[in-house]
Amino acid sequence: MFRSLSGRNYRIWFAGALVSNIGTWMQRTAQDWIVLTQLTDDDAVAVGVTMALQFGPQLLLLPWTGLVADRFDRRRMLMLTQGSMGLLGLGLAVMVLTDTATLWSLYGFALALGVVAAFDTPVRQAFVSDVVTGENVSNAVALNSASFNAARLVGPAVAGVLIAAIGSGWVFVINAGSFLAVLVALRFVDPQQLAERPRAARGKGQLVAGFRYVRTRPDIVVVLGMVFVVGTFGVNFPIFTSTMARVEFDRGAGEFGLLNSVMAVGSVLGALLSARRDAPRMRTLTLAAGGFGLACTAAAFAPTYWTFAVLLAFVGLASLTFMTTANALVQTTTTPAMRGRVMALYMAIFVGGTPVGAPIVGAVADAWGPRWAIGVGAASGFVALAIALVWLVRFQHVRLRYDADTRLHLAVTRSLPVVGSRAGRAAVRRDLEHDEVVADRSSAV
Repeated sequence: MFRSLSGRNYRIWFAGALVSNIGTWMQRTAQDWIVLTQLTDDDAVAVGVTMALQFGPQLLLLPWTGLVADRFDRRRMLMLTQGSMGLLGLGLAVMVLTDTATLWSLYGFALALGVVAAFDTPVRQAFVSDVVTGENVSNAVALNSASFNAARLVGPAVAGVLIAAIGSGWVFVINAGSFLAVLVALRFVDPQQLAERPRAARGKGQLVAGFRYVRTRPDIVVVLGMVFVVGTFGVNFPIFTSTMARVEFDRGAGEFGLLNSVMAVGSVLGALLSARRDAPRMRTLTLAAGGFGLACTAAAFAPTYWTFAVLLAFVGLASLTFMTTANALVQTTTTPAMRGRVMALYMAIFVGGTPVGAPIVGAVADAWGPRWAIGVGAASGFVALAIALVWLVRFQHVRLRYDADTRLHLAVTRSLPVVGSRAGRAAVRRDLEHDEVVADRSSAV
């Protein structure tokens, strides 16, 4: 389960990222709570707009951010982006502590953080394949998710206590300081032990090369389609938890933070289960999408605060399994020279849909209540499930048929490694030949 931690560089990176992630979740919790309770009158749309500004730049800047991840030294780029995000967090802390923060100034900081994060995210995602190599990449991706969600387990709970005890401003100060952990970790990562990789060539056409590559990979396209639906309308957890805690159950900051932590318990479990798997599979992604829809449906009908909290653990388990599997599927099957651009496209689709989905989900929460907003999230899981089933029927040959003994059964062929690859095409040919043999036997009977 923890085999990628055997490498010195990954251990250092993992520890620094964990500290920084805790600070980031503390800031997110404080930021959403300030917008909802101090800068507005329980306005869920404002929370959605804040999320949109923070995640929107990843979509708008996509052609450049992925190319930067493939062309430049990722370790140095991370030092630049992580340092910039720390300074922005410190600036936000100063405004809150001096009582000069307004809704529009917080919007501005959210947008600035989003621009920096647009460059940071694909570099950070692709950096995993620099620190670890070969079969350990999938394990490292899962452990990164476990680190991120372990931080989500600790961060919101600590933030909820600190908001009540010392105020939101000091939470932002702590977050700014947490970025030092990543900078120190990057300083001690040995560049000589990083995997060699081809750099993106200079010249025309490099910006759109990632799009052209993905267009030749229908297996990646279907994963991106599922990720877009769930990322746009399903992964709006700050809106779900804040409005349910505040509006539906009339709870305070501490209970709001606890909801995020309970969800993170399921998320950490999902990440650890993903780390145990040798390789990501499409069937795991399909089951996770359906599980997410069912868990959100149950949460929408939760009668009490504590019932809702328990069901959020299952929401976290399903969502993290879905996200980790999708990330690993894309990252481990992409050509190394294209990985930065493809991961930029992946992250842009995953979080770039937030500018569309978050305000819509927020508006649903304001108009019909937070339970209906969670229902939108449930629907996204079921739509992603439908996309996967169509893919499996058309390309993976999942079907009901009679075998030689005329017994009806569900025949599921092996998952194709890469549809666009030589091995993938060979697997398709083998499956078609097998279907012809079965058909001949059935007609003979």
